[in-house]
Amino acid sequence: MISIDLALKYIPIPISVQRKETEDAEALYQQIVSAMKSPTPQLLELTCEKQTEKKVAVMSDQIGAVILSQKDGSTAAGRVPGFFSMVEPE
Repeated sequence: MISIDLALKYIPIPISVQRKETEDAEALYQQIVSAMKSPTPQLLELTCEKQTEKKVAVMSDQIGAVILSQKDGSTAAGRVPGFFSMVEPE
């Protein structure tokens, strides 16, 4: 699975969708980058191939970063590459 993670402005939790094929993931990545470069905000509606019921719509001007990464079995679930999280012990 290839994961496409979106870091949104003012929201600390990234949004992610997955694609089965590298070409599909790259195409979605390019679509998101193009929307981010556009001078007018666009509504992007994304679906996930891993969880087919998962849908999200986001305005392109609210995206701060997009990350394309390979997901494998060694990656802990719920952890997004490139983001650091620190939790205080209770």
